Amino acid sequence: MIEKSAAGSERAGKIRLYSGPLSMFGAKAQIALHEKGIPFELVMVPFDTDHRYEPRHPEVLRVNPKRQVPVLIHESVEIFDSTQIFEYLEDIAPEPTLWPAGPGERARARLLELESDEVYFPNIIRLMGLQDRLDDHMAIAARDAASLFYARMEARLREATYLAGTFSYADIAFFMAQFFGDRMSAPIGPEFGALINWRARVARRPAVAEVLIPMTTFLRSHGRPVPNWVQV
Repeated sequence: MIEKSAAGSERAGKIRLYSGPLSMFGAKAQIALHEKGIPFELVMVPFDTDHRYEPRHPEVLRVNPKRQVPVLIHESVEIFDSTQIFEYLEDIAPEPTLWPAGPGERARARLLELESDEVYFPNIIRLMGLQDRLDDHMAIAARDAASLFYARMEARLREATYLAGTFSYADIAFFMAQFFGDRMSAPIGPEFGALINWRARVARRPAVAEVLIPMTTFLRSHGRPVPNWVQV
């Protein structure tokens, strides 16, 4: 059921989100739900160092043929993929908007969100398997590609407070992707001052802190590195 808030914007009723303690894509969906102020039940699927997410949660297996979180279930709606979840949330709860106004600005923001997932983050995934040999040519190439992406985002942020002007899903996506990038030896260099300031602004948002705090707590409890800029 969709309920109307006092302000007239739509709010989802019972939503269940399946995520994981170290799921970058699940964290994206969690932040968006918090930013929208939508009540939801969070189901954290089990994770440990030896077995990772095995055995997979039965609801994740049932809904997502890719066998991955996040999965969102809202009555008869069952979807996966963080970007699809973004779009669904925007439909059921248009306010506060997390896409810019206007088709051109919105298209650019959608492209930035996609680039975070599919241009930047594949380099970080590559680095995840190279942590014991960071001098390997593949690791060097991945870090160089990440740095080039930082330079592009730096240029945008010299002219704007957020990646697409106003705070949007693009900021959520890149913030979480870069959090993992920093952990995997692709930090933002000191030459990217506007990008560093943007990251600090995003980290201070209550919806972001709501997700970042338990994630960093989990990392520390398992002896895993946390970026030194994280203050939670």
